[in-house]
Formats: sequence, C-alpha cells, structure tokens
Amino acid sequence: MATVEVILKQKIEGLGAEADVVKVKRGFARNFLLPQDRAYEATKANLRHVKRLQEVRAKREADEMAEAENAAGKLKKLRLSIELSLGQGGKAFGSVTTADIAALINEKSKLNIDRHQLVLEAPIKTLGSYDIPVKLHPSVEASVTVRVVSPDGEGAGSDED
Repeated sequence: MATVEVILKQKIEGLGAEADVVKVKRGFARNFLLPQDRAYEATKANLRHVKRLQEVRAKREADEMAEAENAAGKLKKLRLSIELSLGQGGKAFGSVTTADIAALINEKSKLNIDRHQLVLEAPIKTLGSYDIPVKLHPSVEASVTVRVVSPDGEGAGSDED
C-alpha cells in the first residue's frame, strides 16, 4: 500500500493533533482527510504553514489544561449521593455504573463529564462511600466522592449535596 504525508489541520483521535505531519494510506488521505478539510498535503509550500498551526495547537492545549484544572477543583468539592435498592439480606437490585455517576455529576455541577472519563473497575453493588477517579486530561486527574445509600435511608448519614 502506498502512503502519503499529510499535515493535520485539527486533532484526530488515534492519528495526531494539528500541525503534525503524519504518514497515512493514500486512500484515507484522498477519500477522508482531504475532502473533509481535516488535513492538506505535505508539500514544501504547505510545510511553511506548520509554525502557525503549532501556535494554534499550543493555545488549544493550554486552554484544555486550564479547563481541566478548573473542573478538577470543582470535582474535589463535590459530594454526591445516589440510591441503590436493596432486597432481603442486603442483596443489591442493579448497580451503580459510570453512566449513572456521570449523569449525576453533570446534573449537580454543570460540568460535561463523559462516562469514559470515570475510572471504575466494576459497577458498585454495595452501600458505602467511594472515591471515583476522573481522568479530565492526560495530565490532570481528580476524584469525586460518591455515597451509595439505600432508598429508606439505611447506611446514610445526612444528605450532602
């Protein structure tokens, strides 16, 4: 397969960020990157514009970092409480998943947290208090405290929202 070099105009997951010169298969460049204006060919004339794209990239990365640090500060202060129904003998009906926690965070804090940013090894199936790590940026990680309580108030203290 023949490959060509292209200069990315924007961040593309799994390929690179703007101003990166990457080698891709000719068909991918011709049928996807170039028609959708996500990259342009790495000619001598176009390579001169890489410096400006690198400045745009540095500004975007600085903005993302500042936004992630701001969100981390908000998440550390946040105390969430979610209900989990229990049957006889303390057996849980269902579980608390990353989707449930992400929806609760987005509702209470107005942050836009995706469920994939939450690091939870397995769904929560017991009552208690949990510190859930949140990957906001490759270099910024925060944690949010989630209390899992039963609907009738067992295992709960005061509700701290």
